[in-house]
Amino acid sequence: MWLYVVACYLFAVVSYTVSEQTESRVVRIDSGPVRGYKDPNEDIFVYYGIPYAKAPSGPDRFKAPLPSPIWSETLEAVDTKIICPQVPVSIPGLDSTTKVMQEDCLIANVFVPNTDENNLPVVVYVHGGGFIIGYGNSIKPKKLATTKKIIVVTFNYRLAAHGFLCLGTEEVPGNAGIKDQVALLRWVKKNIASFGGNSDDVTISGNSAGSTSVDLLMISKMAKGLFSKVIPESGANLSPYSVQVDPIQNAKEYAKLLQYDGEDDIHNLQDFYKSISYELLQSGNVVHRTDSDFLMTPCVERDIGEERFLEDSPVNILKRGDFDKLPMLYGFTNMEGLMRIDVFDSWKNKMNTKFSDFLPPDLQFKSEKQKEAVADKIKMFYFGDEDVSDETVLDYVNYFTDVLFACPTLRSISLQIRAGNNQIYLYEYSYVDDSTPVVPYTNVRGASHIAQTISLLDGVNLISSLDERNISDDLRTMKYIMRDLWGNFIATGRPESVGVPVWPPVGDHMSPYMDLKKNPQLGKHLLKERCSLWNEIYENHYNNPVPPFILSPSQKHNEL
Repeated sequence: MWLYVVACYLFAVVSYTVSEQTESRVVRIDSGPVRGYKDPNEDIFVYYGIPYAKAPSGPDRFKAPLPSPIWSETLEAVDTKIICPQVPVSIPGLDSTTKVMQEDCLIANVFVPNTDENNLPVVVYVHGGGFIIGYGNSIKPKKLATTKKIIVVTFNYRLAAHGFLCLGTEEVPGNAGIKDQVALLRWVKKNIASFGGNSDDVTISGNSAGSTSVDLLMISKMAKGLFSKVIPESGANLSPYSVQVDPIQNAKEYAKLLQYDGEDDIHNLQDFYKSISYELLQSGNVVHRTDSDFLMTPCVERDIGEERFLEDSPVNILKRGDFDKLPMLYGFTNMEGLMRIDVFDSWKNKMNTKFSDFLPPDLQFKSEKQKEAVADKIKMFYFGDEDVSDETVLDYVNYFTDVLFACPTLRSISLQIRAGNNQIYLYEYSYVDDSTPVVPYTNVRGASHIAQTISLLDGVNLISSLDERNISDDLRTMKYIMRDLWGNFIATGRPESVGVPVWPPVGDHMSPYMDLKKNPQLGKHLLKERCSLWNEIYENHYNNPVPPFILSPSQKHNEL
């Protein structure tokens, strides 16, 4: 399921040619004039493939993005093919040949309602894919753009080692991919008024790794003032994969996946990464690591005298309250752990043999004995005296739901509430219908990873066409509710919709929260017992992420 979810980001894009679109509009942005075209199916104008920045190349490939190029002739904004270098993933029946992977891949897509109104609210959507694959238009937001007269922006950013190798040197400082995201937000600030948008009313939203990204953007001084509302969908700034605990160790481990057999010296590593092809650079397989660590993700940066995206660990920033307290629409699905269902049959026996291999990467222990004791405690909590087996598959799903998404989200919310943010609207998305697959070995259905995003954006699943005419009445109603709730939050900062109870901000003890199902209703104490366990574990064993540590020549000499 996880590979399926990740892989689907690479497909299902509808391309248009100029000949198919007769009605057009030209806008002038800082870089030059841009022509977009009327969508053939929705009452919106779409501008595809606008360069918002330039990815540096050659020996500078890991540095922050450069300014956008300038042009004098009108740019025909119709190119839907450009994606950033990434691991090619194919699915039978789907064609990936229409995509063009290229180094200079930093493009934006703008979806504008067909209206003469100005100062429209804007939402910038950050794609997911584990920071290793994906692209801006992996899931289209056209229907959201038409719902409440909202302008939607999607975009590409550098991925995997290309975007997130973090050595703490001048040549590889780290966080290039998320600095691309900041560059996009700065581009929106400068240019969105040309499309009819309000540059002071920008919401950032994203799913999975995109959700983690917007949650990190919220606490970054580099992104301060570029947005006013935040919608993380299934991913938090405290998720165990969100920030590299030890970037240098990750760089060494990832290099071994690329068959590097040189010395671990930081300069040799840097030379290796700078010299290899993009194809080799992106070829490390980190999808099915038992600790769910993708290795190449955001990092706390070492101070080398340049602008930094993340100056301290998210926990420390949240505890200090050193961030803007913005309205947030924040949540996850009730069975996020289904993203790991595709490896259940191969993992269940391994979990019985050594459960500690499946602990998250941001925990630390004084000894192997202590680690095994904590692993036994967790396994007992979820599985009791039973083995991980077909009969306990739902407990397996709950484990990965909690460790990767649900409990990190609630921990982050708790710290934000203590810091004074009283504008957080918490939800759990649990809508299912007869078309929802049952969990293997059961007759139970659950909302899988980023199911709320799929409900919100176009189509009926990650690889469907945009045609929603044949869906059930219940699903059509749910899609309307989701688009109405999200649209109202983007426009006003409050999630409201006809037929949905009044939704207050969440307070202590994770109450109240909205259960987004067929008939949405308020609930209390979301996952209180399950996340209390993880709160205790992280209180005692959290391994706070640190910047890359580089030995000085004198330190190296003393070590010898």
